[in-house]
Amino acid sequence: MMEPALVDTGLGDAEDDDFDAHEAPDAVLPDHRYHDRELSWLAFNRRVLELAEDPSLPELERANFLAIFASNLDEFFMVRVAGLKRRILTGLAVPTNVGRSPSDVLSDISRDAYALQLRHAAVWNDLVRPALADAGIEITDWDDLTDAERGALGEYFQAQVFPVLMPLAVDPAHPFPYISGLSLNLAIRIRNARTGRQDFARLKVPTMLPRFVEVPGRSPITRFIRLEELIANHLGDLFPGMEVLDHHAFRLTRNEDVEIEEDESENLIQALEAELLRRRFGPPIRLEITEDMDDITLELLIRELDITDQEVYRLPGPLDLRGLFDLGRLDRPDLRYPPHLPTTAVAFQPGDSNERSDIFRAIRKADVLVHHPYESFATSVQAFLEQAARDPHVLAIKQTLYRTSGDSPIVQALIDAAESGKQVLALVEVKARFDEANNIVWARKLEKAGVHVVYGLVGLKTHCKLALIIRQEEGALRHYSHIGTGNYNPKTSRIYEDFGLFTADPQVGKDLTRLFNELSGYAIEKKFKHLLVAPRHLRKGLMRHIDAERANAEAGKPARIRIKVNSMVDEEIIDGLYRASMAGVKIDVWVRGICSLRVDLPGVSDNITVRSILGRYLEHSRLFMFENDGAPIVYIGSADMMHRNLDRRVEALVRLRDPAHLQELHDLFDLAMDPRTNSWHLGEGGEWKRVAEADGQPLLDLQDLTMASVQGRRRRSKRAIR
Repeated sequence: MMEPALVDTGLGDAEDDDFDAHEAPDAVLPDHRYHDRELSWLAFNRRVLELAEDPSLPELERANFLAIFASNLDEFFMVRVAGLKRRILTGLAVPTNVGRSPSDVLSDISRDAYALQLRHAAVWNDLVRPALADAGIEITDWDDLTDAERGALGEYFQAQVFPVLMPLAVDPAHPFPYISGLSLNLAIRIRNARTGRQDFARLKVPTMLPRFVEVPGRSPITRFIRLEELIANHLGDLFPGMEVLDHHAFRLTRNEDVEIEEDESENLIQALEAELLRRRFGPPIRLEITEDMDDITLELLIRELDITDQEVYRLPGPLDLRGLFDLGRLDRPDLRYPPHLPTTAVAFQPGDSNERSDIFRAIRKADVLVHHPYESFATSVQAFLEQAARDPHVLAIKQTLYRTSGDSPIVQALIDAAESGKQVLALVEVKARFDEANNIVWARKLEKAGVHVVYGLVGLKTHCKLALIIRQEEGALRHYSHIGTGNYNPKTSRIYEDFGLFTADPQVGKDLTRLFNELSGYAIEKKFKHLLVAPRHLRKGLMRHIDAERANAEAGKPARIRIKVNSMVDEEIIDGLYRASMAGVKIDVWVRGICSLRVDLPGVSDNITVRSILGRYLEHSRLFMFENDGAPIVYIGSADMMHRNLDRRVEALVRLRDPAHLQELHDLFDLAMDPRTNSWHLGEGGEWKRVAEADGQPLLDLQDLTMASVQGRRRRSKRAIR
């Protein structure tokens, strides 16, 4: 077991960044030493799909994983596939991380993504839909309804659906309509009963209506019919006097990534708003159709949408299973995970049930490490900012905001603080992908309240999760800092696993003060004592620690590296891990998503173990742990091991120093890597194998065990108070 030591070698301080990782002797590494990042992402989404296939999970949770899979794949096409296509079309294509041409990778993506979508459809049709029916939730078809049920649904259609439908004809007087990205549509062929001429019409399925319409009666079974099927069986009402010959569902995915050419002389907000308008008209990159679509309709869509056969995905069953998110509103707790109420971190629990916890007093006593969603965001991060907003001794609040909810109490706390006369700085990252429009709205709301709003640095996204409070105490100023791994978003904090450090360490406060000043002023240039900050110092700092472990192993000293990230892609970091492995360093990598690191390279990756854990909560925290010859160095922060995080974003890692915190993270990692824990193991050829049971018995669930551990810590604390 790694025991925290009191000796500090100084290697944890970023001032030592004069070290150059390239000065270390290079071990010879094989040419083909990475997994393709795009195919590795598809492998991640396959792991999500395997959760939907798991019969041991509650039925509505399985349906939710199907919806997550669909949503993930949409974003993958809108961003990653769109980016590959754009580089090919503009002639800027460069070989991928495995040395292959983007066109070859696109072919592989098309093949693998199509196979995954077929599997996705089969999981719904053959596994999850029947399982829901057995549990009393039936997604039925029109042909299976009684006349009375059809009549009742017809009344619903006329009252609630028909008024909002907008059929668009295609003929010499009506050009082919614009098809919005991710919309579900019906392609309809009709014939004029009087002239005999055939025409085409497009009908968009309204997104503001429930995707699943409840069928009246038949209690205790709850029955639904898909909205598009209800509409399809009332097309005669939309085209009176016409004969409906055929109809088929289709769905288009467009390039919706935002490319902003930043210039210091232009208004970033105006440029972004213009780009968001252009996003709606991005070129098509995927056409999903039902398997029974006729050739005439398909040829028309291909021609009018200007896409290739390779971009057509013919699928069985319903399109756009993101609609399964709608089933989340059903009052069936027996078909979901058991409820879990986050606890208040022990340090923030009030001594008396009638008194309000004093967050600042708790932080002054000792650093506080919180683990969401097991420990409450509302009684830690949110309470921290709300107390600061109303505290007359607080002079200033500075915070980064990458993503947050529109009705966020975090935003309201900043507004309250500004309106009470405090100095408030909010660094709002308006370039946060797919949250750009929301971020612009509440950034302007903050500005109107008197908050100093900064939109970051030209050419960089600000992704770090930082809050700094300046408080006057006994004639001096004290810094209270929060550095986290996740966004300041109360909604996602209930489902995203993240860590956050609260500290009154004066050096951390000075580091954050300098960093905020640079973010609101000019580029990141300075070094920091207790932080590793991208884009200038974080990569070099991590490489320094990796190479220090390699040197320790070569000298016969204890050496170990443990890293938990969402994505492991960066080639320099991976090569550093390979060299450390070759020197005998034991390396554990815990990754949720993409992993370009290979474990099947004899003599190179023999000491590397890679695990992935997916489940009830989205594993989102980033941890970096180095043995350091018995004086452990541990960081938490916002950075994944990707080029964008290390080179094109402002990221921050903070070093943990409390021995209890180091032990907590060490124990968590032990559990994640334990062969008795339910997880996916990365193996030969980049294949991920789920290891969920042994000898017919289910393995341990890390998230359930963490829940129990945190609850037990709270119970022990209450007994101690009594």
